[in-house]
Amino acid sequence: MSNKRIIGKKVLVTGGAGFIGSNLIDVLINQNNTVVCLDNLATGHLKNIEPHLNHPNFTFIEGDIRDLETCLNASKGADIILHQAALGSVPRSINNPMLTNEVNISGFLNMLWATKENQVKRFVYAASSSTYGDHPDLPKKEANIGNPLSPYAVTKYVNEMYADVFARTYGIETIGLRYFNVFGPKQDPNGAYAAVIPKFINLILKGESPTINGDGTHSRDFTYIDNVVQINQLAALTENTEAVNTVYNVACGENTNLNELVMAIKKRLKEKGVTANVDVIHGPERKGDVKHSLASIQKASTTLGYNPTITFEEGIKQTLDFFVR
Repeated sequence: MSNKRIIGKKVLVTGGAGFIGSNLIDVLINQNNTVVCLDNLATGHLKNIEPHLNHPNFTFIEGDIRDLETCLNASKGADIILHQAALGSVPRSINNPMLTNEVNISGFLNMLWATKENQVKRFVYAASSSTYGDHPDLPKKEANIGNPLSPYAVTKYVNEMYADVFARTYGIETIGLRYFNVFGPKQDPNGAYAAVIPKFINLILKGESPTINGDGTHSRDFTYIDNVVQINQLAALTENTEAVNTVYNVACGENTNLNELVMAIKKRLKEKGVTANVDVIHGPERKGDVKHSLASIQKASTTLGYNPTITFEEGIKQTLDFFVR
């Protein structure tokens, strides 16, 4: 495993007040980097970056990636951009495809242009496993994608195409990271579009029944946040010319269905002395949902030296340590 760490660089993290972005910032600040966080706080939270607000090497810019000037100013002098800003959630994109498109495509294009204009060395961006769409093969391999099943998936696929075109046309270095269901501390459990793990934990802790869409056999390659932080650093620092201007799966290479997820949460809560006697409610399947998701991580492992160190079980344990204190 490679243990490359970003040290002594100027790094812009877009969406830095969000779940993934703020976890990246925690590590980057501890590794003596100068960090700029750009976030409009639409889905991010100031509390996620609060410990750093008075740090001499940290700058918070409350701004929107849909504004080009903001992107240009935020990325000035940056060595690396870790682009996490996006409007996530398949259901939200179905309810408001125009807004999802504005943020995820127009905002992404602004960040690419800012990378080019400010001659930033490396642009690492959050891609998505939703790009695989209806392609039936498991595990998912980067070269084989199907038809997108939601407006959100369309936007994330367009990101990859734009990154590729910018690399060829303007010579910038991009790496896309197709995240598979990332979870961990600081993930928001509230709101209509909350991710499944924090949402289920929150409901079970309140003694309320979580609703599973479908029969619970939908499965996901749940990926703990530490693994995501690791590969962002590997992608930002790789000197292998064959490793850039492409995309990688970011996952653990094992999948868990939603029924198993609920059992794992209850089991860990019991170990912590918390009773979780709630039954699951089964609702209708959601539009745009992929039935099974499982990643091949061979490309990231071989090319970048990626080695996920935190398993699903250990990740659930650490996540519950954060939520139950």
